[in-house]
Amino acid sequence: MTSKELLIELRAITERNIDLLRESFNNLSEQQKRWKKDTTSWSILEVFAHLNAFANYYHPVFAKRIETTRFREPKDIFISSPLGKSAWKSMKLGNAKNVRRRMKSLKSFNPTFESNLINGADIEVFEKDQLQLLNILTNAEEVNLRKVKVPISISQMIRLRLGDALQYVIYHNERHLQQALNIIDNKSFPKN
Repeated sequence: MTSKELLIELRAITERNIDLLRESFNNLSEQQKRWKKDTTSWSILEVFAHLNAFANYYHPVFAKRIETTRFREPKDIFISSPLGKSAWKSMKLGNAKNVRRRMKSLKSFNPTFESNLINGADIEVFEKDQLQLLNILTNAEEVNLRKVKVPISISQMIRLRLGDALQYVIYHNERHLQQALNIIDNKSFPKN
């Protein structure tokens, strides 16, 4: 895949996420946003709080790496590293928009353990974060997606190629938006 094709694909997913957000989540009542099917499940607000915590880490790191890199010449072809491919594939939805593997979230990104992650405006914050991500993708067009490295959230020592890290975050967003849609689709979800 070329670097340009990758960024076009990631932009399209992010734009779809924004459209989906506006169509499905902007007009929910407070009761709907906080509803859980059981005590171990997340509410819609918790899903978005988790996504916002992720963005709070990754977006500044992306922006700084893009701004300060010396690898200013984009390369035509992007090739994932084995670690990077493993990371983003673990987040990518299946063909039927299903979550292939369930994963546990780190406590620092989990609103069940960190209730201060929820601010009540989590859906609105997510939309702003997605618009910011579109700007990051535009700026990423100007650098080498393979040479720029990004430390991951669980360890500053482990670094992914920028192209892999962008895929990881964007597929993660898509995955959790599907989770939030599944909450709405639950037969016990409040009607208003």
